[in-house]
Amino acid sequence: MAAEAKQTCYEGSSVQSFRFFLEHSGEHQAILQRVHDILPGEFKRIGAGKSSLDFLGVGSGGGELDVQMLTLLQSIFPAVPITADTVEGSSQLTDNFKALVAKTTNLQKIPFCWHIMKCEDYEKQVKAKGDMKKFDFIHMIQMIYYVDNLSTTIKFYHSLLKNNGRLMIINEAANGGWDILWKTYKKELCVDAITEYRSSGEILACLKSQGLKYEEHVIPNTFDITECFNPSSQTGQRLLNFMTATDNFYQSFTPEIRAGILDLLRNKCSTEKDGRVLFNSNLSCILVYA
Repeated sequence: MAAEAKQTCYEGSSVQSFRFFLEHSGEHQAILQRVHDILPGEFKRIGAGKSSLDFLGVGSGGGELDVQMLTLLQSIFPAVPITADTVEGSSQLTDNFKALVAKTTNLQKIPFCWHIMKCEDYEKQVKAKGDMKKFDFIHMIQMIYYVDNLSTTIKFYHSLLKNNGRLMIINEAANGGWDILWKTYKKELCVDAITEYRSSGEILACLKSQGLKYEEHVIPNTFDITECFNPSSQTGQRLLNFMTATDNFYQSFTPEIRAGILDLLRNKCSTEKDGRVLFNSNLSCILVYA
């Protein structure tokens, strides 16, 4: 989970922690596999008959997923001009995104607009200007945890969709490992960047309450957390730090809380296979219609 230490965007040590997690979790690969199943058909529907296409990434991070999605969009509509906007609070991750774009030849002709700010600040800026750029496709991947008000954020970004557009929200699945961990230990974990943990369950309830039409696709994923149960393992400690959004798992909690978290991770959040402990990291891809 995109957990950040005492801030609302990745900077400094939390960037390294986030990258370490991505290397070990296979999360981006799982998302990309599903996105490549779902998006070609969606993009064809979204772009049918349009003379230009506008793409917005909200919480785009280092841009690894955006680059793939933009390349896909471009391959489906090679002759249609595309613009790309990104809203991302981390300057370090935005620099990473810019470097990726510079290395990706096919993206050179796409004009990018970089908004280095929280998604709520982008909303305030847009409303203050009164100049609301509309988009054909908007994605919010693993960032809903950090917004102050779920309902108003979804309402605002949905309002930016053009005719036949799609808002794609990817988040941790209801009743998955993250959902169980963060809701069981809400008091201990929801103290810094994340003050209210939300899974796909809360997002779907919000969409229903706003009367929005959507479809949901499961993104299956697990990753190996066996090392988390070896106190002398550096890999295990780094994973535990990320999973609990702390700088130091072993110093941040009492022995009782640590033992409880480890027991929960092993017995409620994971399955065991061939002596390895596999954390249930399923995600949910929700496509919201304009």
